[in-house]
Amino acid sequence: MKLPKVSAVVAAAVLAPAVLFPSSASAADAPRPTGASGPDTGSAGTPDAAPTDAGQEDLDRAEVRRILADKASGVSVREAAEKALAAGTAAALREFLTTGLQNARYIDYRVDTLRILGVGGPAVKKAAETALRGSYEDLVKFLEEGQYTARAQDDRAEVERILADPATGRSVREGAQKALDAGTPTALRHFLEVDLKGFRHSDYRVRTAQIFGAGGPAVKEAALQALDGSYEEIVAFVEKGQYTARAQDDRAEIERLLADPATGPGVREAGQKALDTGTPAALRHFVETELPVQREHDARVALSQIMAKGGPEVRAAANAAMDGSYADVVKFLQEGQYTARAKDNRAQVAQIAETGGPAVKKAALAALDGNEQVVATFLVEGWAKARAEDEAAAKPGTEPTARPTEQPTTAPAAQTGQTGQSAVTGGQVVQAAARTTAVTGTTGSTTGTTGSTTTATARPGQLAATGAEGLGLEAGGAAAALAAGAALVVVSRRRRAEES
Repeated sequence: MKLPKVSAVVAAAVLAPAVLFPSSASAADAPRPTGASGPDTGSAGTPDAAPTDAGQEDLDRAEVRRILADKASGVSVREAAEKALAAGTAAALREFLTTGLQNARYIDYRVDTLRILGVGGPAVKKAAETALRGSYEDLVKFLEEGQYTARAQDDRAEVERILADPATGRSVREGAQKALDAGTPTALRHFLEVDLKGFRHSDYRVRTAQIFGAGGPAVKEAALQALDGSYEEIVAFVEKGQYTARAQDDRAEIERLLADPATGPGVREAGQKALDTGTPAALRHFVETELPVQREHDARVALSQIMAKGGPEVRAAANAAMDGSYADVVKFLQEGQYTARAKDNRAQVAQIAETGGPAVKKAALAALDGNEQVVATFLVEGWAKARAEDEAAAKPGTEPTARPTEQPTTAPAAQTGQTGQSAVTGGQVVQAAARTTAVTGTTGSTTGTTGSTTTATARPGQLAATGAEGLGLEAGGAAAALAAGAALVVVSRRRRAEES
């Protein structure tokens, strides 16, 4: 028989909402797809002839009503069945059962196949397209068997894709592998439709806890709220909320760096630029990418300044650090410069002991017998005091002989403040510039004819030597000579004035 034109109906079906096939059905346990009529049954095979008695009409009417009541009947079948019942004639009922039913089912099957094609995976789409190009029997076979076979192929491919994804969590991965090992269409479908959500929920909770542990204040607060919420809230946090909260933390961290006076110029400039841009991407780029680079740059600048004004040991240690890694630079700024400066201080005191007067020699040798704090104290206070004693013991009216070898190679600590560059490393401030020039716990001043010297404090176990400014207790300098020499000249002049 010739089938009616269905192009308009098929076109409308493409725009209709997608119809998902049964969640756990298979070709064996679900021979007919939801929303589609099964193949012709009942009186559809009755010869195309007019009924001969009222009994046949009753049977046809009952069959039409049964088809109409069948939940598997499609839209077109229902409409045709209702139309046949509304006519009420035996001929209309017979026409529906012998011709109209199959025509309507053909339309419904094509609509169902198009809907499945729209939501199916690659294998389902290919099988549906093949069925649409085929006969009525091809459509029936696809809806009853073919779609499930093709869907099993797509399910296997999807499970394999999940396993290959490095972002897949542990619980999902274990469940996927178990379904793949089982290998049945039912196991694969059950994992994708039932188990997957639960496994993902478990993995999202673990991921949220990890984000909480590494996040800032805003991230921690958002993570806690997500952990107390539903599955959808946890998913929203992991996929979006964590980044919004992290932008708040990034902004706060940059503002903290800019407010820290120890922040170096490179970090400060790049941080301000990111803050001015203001986007989450710009803030994250600074924190993740630019900040480490600028910190190293600032640290190397600070090292260069210390090296330029340091003594022999400081310069040697600084050169070695500069040729090394960033970690070597940081280690020099935090520790190495002070160890090297202590060696320079001892060398300076030894030189003073060889060339100084009796009081200077005695005080210098006593300092060399002590620890680094004693050495530093001698250079800051004891040296000038001992020279004053030597000067007092000289003949009246005789100018003291200033020997360059007795002059320190760096300015005394009393003349310098805590200035110079600083660098931020690993979230900590590294004072790459000057350290204060007194030893830890030693404060006070000496006042007399030589003037006054005030000391500050430095951290325990370190010399209070200079940093980037090159001041302090390194290997000598003009400033120290001027300070000590000027004091002695004042003493000499006062004595001559008193004698005259």
